[in-house]
Amino acid sequence: MTGANSGIGRAVAIHLAAQGLTVYGTVRSLGKATKLKAMADETGVEVNLVELDVADDASVHAGLTQVLDAAGRVDVLVNNAGVGGNGVVEESPIDTYADVMNVNLYGALRCLKVVLPGMRERRSGTIVNVTSVVGRFAALAQAPYVASKWALEGASEELAHEVAAFGIRVAIIEPGVTRSAIFAKNVDSTNEGSDYEPHFRRMFQFYAAGHTHATDPLEVARVVYHAITTDLPVLRYPVSWGGPEILARRPTVTDEQWIALGAIADDDAYYLAFSDTFGVDIVPRGG
Repeated sequence: MTGANSGIGRAVAIHLAAQGLTVYGTVRSLGKATKLKAMADETGVEVNLVELDVADDASVHAGLTQVLDAAGRVDVLVNNAGVGGNGVVEESPIDTYADVMNVNLYGALRCLKVVLPGMRERRSGTIVNVTSVVGRFAALAQAPYVASKWALEGASEELAHEVAAFGIRVAIIEPGVTRSAIFAKNVDSTNEGSDYEPHFRRMFQFYAAGHTHATDPLEVARVVYHAITTDLPVLRYPVSWGGPEILARRPTVTDEQWIALGAIADDDAYYLAFSDTFGVDIVPRGG
């Protein structure tokens, strides 16, 4: 699995190993995987570490060749590696879109291209792509991130259709707000005085509300294991704070209602309307 060094990826790698699976976890730097190693030792499991950068063709080829040489085959690929990307559509530089796409979309594609030939030959295997609640919910001043996750959702849906005849399963995991170090990194905003400042305030309030109830990444790990092993698979698995609620409500919200929500001028009115529309409470407390 990719992106095994922190957050969801680390939880998934350790949980799958604890269930008896042989796990190869990719990290960009072996020297920075001390916490992963320590947590694996504490749990009494082994996660085989492989240095791999999903943003680089040569690194992906070398890393996954190392896995194939050691294990002989890959039965399950979990594409988890990802980066964030705050910004509204107009203000986000094209380079930012490209950088985020290169990891969140192209990184997953690079990895699955390596393992799919063997899966097709064996007529079995599972591809798990970790997207996000924003993979089907375009909101809150994160245009590069949203675009990359929507793209991965679309590619995953097409892939599921294409490989079904080969006995290969595709699962899309759609986390909402999950406890992770990403909160400390999610600070990119707009310039003071920008017309788009309200959208950033509302995005940060959404995550502030979610942070209070953020789901343990182990919950996501359990869902990944279920998706791999269940006899009754489905394509999409919403999970974590806000994920199931928002994605259940989104199809009932008309395009006109969605646009009207964005046009609300007052922040407090927006928080109330958002909470009512999507079934998650983002109203500030104590203010």
